[in-house]
Amino acid sequence: MKNNKTAIEKISNFANEIKLNIIKTAYRTNGKNAHIGGALSIVDILATLYGHILEIGPNNYKNDNRNRFILSKGHSVLGYYSCLYQVGLISKEELYNYEKNDTFLFGHPVKNREKGIEFSNGSLGMGLSLGIGVALAAKKRNKKFNTYVIVGDGECNEGSVWEAAMAASKFRLNNLFTIIDKNNFQQTGSSEEIMPSLNLAKKWKEFGWDVKEINGHNIQEILDGLQSNLQPDKPRAIIANTIKGKGLSFTENNNSWHHNVITEKMYLTAIDELKTNRM
Repeated sequence: MKNNKTAIEKISNFANEIKLNIIKTAYRTNGKNAHIGGALSIVDILATLYGHILEIGPNNYKNDNRNRFILSKGHSVLGYYSCLYQVGLISKEELYNYEKNDTFLFGHPVKNREKGIEFSNGSLGMGLSLGIGVALAAKKRNKKFNTYVIVGDGECNEGSVWEAAMAASKFRLNNLFTIIDKNNFQQTGSSEEIMPSLNLAKKWKEFGWDVKEINGHNIQEILDGLQSNLQPDKPRAIIANTIKGKGLSFTENNNSWHHNVITEKMYLTAIDELKTNRM
């Protein structure tokens, strides 16, 4: 499915604003860990969801028929919070208060429906199970919304992910989309070193899913993965090949940025690079 140039430009601009907000917010934590690398790897996916697919904002967050989103790899939450700011569900002051005293924006999302946070999570491997519950409830209640879940490739080491994958296939949840952020790293090293995934696309197909493999930084491919040629009786898995730390010269494919803290010099470099790319 081809989408018009205007929509892709809008999503691309949305993505760049998310990146700027991730860096600005991370810098304001005054030395706290903000998981910048993992947040940047999913920016283009988040921008496509929040800039085009979900259609959520301050006027419809209570609408029972709207699409749902769950960030299962919750440590990448700064990208999520930046989207909520972009669509008007949280203020800039609230975003910049991330991880500070009296905040509701913690290092992992804590449910706050009024602010657009659908579910709490902490330990990896839980988000897909939550998504199955939401998608199954929609089927039983004859609701037409879809549920979108982002999981990490490292997170797929968890057996709970595969138990959930079997259940989604059993219940034929064609209203459920799982996007696997395949950036090839996890907390302590490369995914290949820690627990080789072999062929993720093949695995998800064998678990009964409709699978598409895409470039997770190509807006057109992300849109096609979310919109085109859906099978009527299968959930969809999108294997999104991404780059950890995407968008900054000093963070791309550098797993130190799973935990690294941004300095003033790095911050100024990042802002300059992002603003230059926006021009």
